[in-house]
Amino acid sequence: MTGARKVPERRRPAAPWRGALAGAVAAFAGLCVAEPVALLVRPEAAPIAAVGGAVVDRTPTAVKEWAVSSFGTADKAVLTLGVVAVLAAVAVGAGLLAVRRPRAGAALAGAVGGLGALLALDRPGATGWDALPSLAGGAVAAAVLLLLVGAAGRPAPEAGAGGAGGVDRRGFGRLVLATAAASAVVGLTGRRLGARRSAGADASRARLALPPPAVPAPPVPAGADLKVPGATPFLTPNGDFYRVDTALVVPRVDADTWRLRVHGEGVDRPLTLSLAQLLARPLTEHDITLTCVSNPVGGPYAGNARWLGVSLADLLREAGVRPPSRGGPADQLVARSVDGMTIGTPVESVLDGRAALLAVGMNGEPLPFAHGFPVRMVVPGLYGYVSACKWLTDLRLTTFAAYDAYWVRRAWAERAPVRTQSRIDVPRPGARPRPGPVTVAGVAWAQHRGIARVEVRVDGGPWQRARLGAADGVDTWRQWRWEWEAGPGRHVLEVRAVDGRGEVQPARRRPPLPDGATGLHAVTVLVRSP
Repeated sequence: MTGARKVPERRRPAAPWRGALAGAVAAFAGLCVAEPVALLVRPEAAPIAAVGGAVVDRTPTAVKEWAVSSFGTADKAVLTLGVVAVLAAVAVGAGLLAVRRPRAGAALAGAVGGLGALLALDRPGATGWDALPSLAGGAVAAAVLLLLVGAAGRPAPEAGAGGAGGVDRRGFGRLVLATAAASAVVGLTGRRLGARRSAGADASRARLALPPPAVPAPPVPAGADLKVPGATPFLTPNGDFYRVDTALVVPRVDADTWRLRVHGEGVDRPLTLSLAQLLARPLTEHDITLTCVSNPVGGPYAGNARWLGVSLADLLREAGVRPPSRGGPADQLVARSVDGMTIGTPVESVLDGRAALLAVGMNGEPLPFAHGFPVRMVVPGLYGYVSACKWLTDLRLTTFAAYDAYWVRRAWAERAPVRTQSRIDVPRPGARPRPGPVTVAGVAWAQHRGIARVEVRVDGGPWQRARLGAADGVDTWRQWRWEWEAGPGRHVLEVRAVDGRGEVQPARRRPPLPDGATGLHAVTVLVRSP
C-alpha cells in the first residue's frame, strides 16, 4: 500500500501593515541596542549622532546657513527629528519588502546599519571602534525583522487555521509589544548607564572652585548698559548665550581626567596639562564679545561675557613658540575638541598682545557644558570658527599650507577677523509705535578695534548720531540709543557703525560665506495715526 505524499504547506505573505509595523519595531530594537554599545566607544558613535553629524558635514553651506537662519539654535533638534523620520521611513520600507522577500528586507535593515558604520568612521576623531554601534544595531534590526515577519506570516486557508508558520492578530500584537518592551528596557538601561557616566562629569563641574583671577577685569563701566526696555543686556546671561556648533551630542567631559596637549612645529617644550595644573597658573579675567561667522546682518549670534582663563600667549611662549614675524615656523594653531572638531587660528593673532584665553569660567561660574566645559579657547577679534574651540583637548602648531581645519575644508576663509556690525533691537520689525518720541536702540561691535560712533537714519535720509553706552574696552560690543520723533506712516530705520580706526561699516549686502556678512541692518515700522 502506497502512503500518501505529504504536500508542503504553502504560506500566505503577512499583511502589509504587519510588515510595516515589524520594520518599525526592528529599527527601534536596533537603535536601542546601539545605545549601550556606543557607551563602550563614545556618544558621538551612536547611529543617530553619527548619521546626523555626517549630514552636517555633507550639507551644502547654503543649506546650512538656511537652517541656522530658519531654526536658530533649534537646528540640531530639527536635524535629529529629520534623521529619525528618514530612518523610520526606511524601516517601514524594509518591513514591506520583507513581507514577500524576508531576506531582502533583512538585508536592507542590515545595510542601513552598515551605512551608519561607514558614516561614523568618517566623523572627526573617529577610530575603527566607532563602527561598532551601528553594526550591532543593524544586525539586531535584521534579526528582529526576520523574527517578526516570520511570525506574521499566515498559513494558506487549506492548511488549516492552526497550521504552523504564523500567529493570529493577537499573538502578533503580543510579540510586537514584547519585542518593543525588551528593546526599550535595553535602551533605557543604556541611557541610565550614560547618565551615570555623565554624572561623573557633572560632579566634577559641581565641585570645581575657580581660583580668583590674578588679573581681574575692572568693573563694567557705569553707563555701559543703557537699560533700554527690550534691548540686549550688556552682559549676556549664560543661558541666553548663543550656541552654534556641529555637536548633536554635547560632550560632557570629566574635569578630573581632562588633559591638554601642546605640541607641533616650533614647540621646543611640549606640554601636557591637567585641569588642576592649568588652574594653578595665573588667571586673567576679560570681557569679550563672541560672534559667529554664520550671523546674518542683524542676526542674534553674538554674545558678551566675562571670561576667566589662562593666557594662551603665555602658555605658547612657555612651550617655546614664536610668531611667524619673529621667525617661528608655524603660522597656524590647530585646536582640537574631544569630539574631533578642528579650528585653526593664526599664531600671529594669538601672540600679538590681545587677551587670547584658555577660558575656564564664564560670567562668574565654570563653563557650562554647552559652552565648552572644562576648557575652551576665546580669542577677541576673530570669528568663532577660527578661534573659539570648545571642549578643548589638543593644541598643535602647524601651517595653513599644511593643514585645513574643519570649516576651511567647507569653503570658509582661513582667516576671519570680525567685521564691523550694528543691530537694531528696538523697535522690533513690524512694530506699531504711537507718533511722537520713540527710542531706537541696539548694539554694535568691532572686536579688537572698538566702536567709535553709531548712526541712524530714517527712510534713507541723513545719518543722525546716536548716543553710545560707555566703552568696556575694545573687545566688547557697545550699546547705543537714538530718540526719534516719529510721524505717522510706514518708515524704514537703518543703522551703521564706525570702528575705532575710523572705518565705516560697509553698506553692500553680502552673505556670511566665506568670511562674514556685510550690509546695514534695517527695520520697518508702522507708526499709527494719532
